[in-house]
Amino acid sequence: GDWIMVRATARVPMSRRILTCDGRETELSGDPAMTLSDTVFGFLEQEWEGSPESMEYGDPEDESEEGQKENLASLEDNKSFWENQHELLQATLCRTCSTESRVRNAAKEALREFEVETAGNVCACRRPVYGGCRDCLMGKLCRRLQNAGFDSAICKSKWKSSIDIPSGEHTFLDVVDSSNSKKGEVRVIIELNFHSEFEMARASEEYNRLVSKLPQVFIGKVERLLTLVKILCSAAKKCMKEKKMHIGPWRKHRYMQAKWLRITERTAASRPLATAYSSRPPASARSSASMLTVDLLDNLRCTAVEVL
Repeated sequence: GDWIMVRATARVPMSRRILTCDGRETELSGDPAMTLSDTVFGFLEQEWEGSPESMEYGDPEDESEEGQKENLASLEDNKSFWENQHELLQATLCRTCSTESRVRNAAKEALREFEVETAGNVCACRRPVYGGCRDCLMGKLCRRLQNAGFDSAICKSKWKSSIDIPSGEHTFLDVVDSSNSKKGEVRVIIELNFHSEFEMARASEEYNRLVSKLPQVFIGKVERLLTLVKILCSAAKKCMKEKKMHIGPWRKHRYMQAKWLRITERTAASRPLATAYSSRPPASARSSASMLTVDLLDNLRCTAVEVL
């Protein structure tokens, strides 16, 4: 399906793309949990029920006026929905906590060095993310975070098929912080292909505009990730409903949640992965740039990845 599309980004340094609201990373004390009101998404499940009056014949002019009013109300509902989704997405992306900031800064430094090391080359594994393949990059980044003192590991999730979703598996990085006994365990997810996970081939303009605000690399608490997944899956469902199309089972909320929740393995990177490189770029490479990026370095020709 189109959900496995690999998204390579423009050749600008990864380290230049750290997402914040105002160009700076900020630390919010306490990091209160964000509650998404289910009423925001509730109307998606409602079915229109005709009233007895709707079956009666009336003046064609009155019917025309009534139809115009209904169309206007529908347009207003759609506008309100997408405005709410943008506001919720922006509010979630802009928040951070001290643990997230520390992991993000360490990852930023590591990715900056990886770009310099692999400038102009592509990993022979030929599963490119930028300056290498996804598997090799996960291993290198995991070891670098471990060396920096973080409890980092490569996670593999796997789930069986059910009535409404197919089976699947996914790999990503996480960092577990148990240093604060009062706050308890904090789990930070590092997803290298975050933006690409939500791209759809036949999406509406509104949906594409929402997805364009996502970073290519997500680094944040699992709770924040799940909030984003809920926002984006609701948007995908609305998009398909507007286009009168069925949503693919791999786009459903439960399927997307399973990618980062159904963990079956958590393994520390213990040995270097393949490091052979080829100067020939992959045919699938595509460029992109997020609206929410900050350039930190100039004149360095490397492939860029945006980090949240």
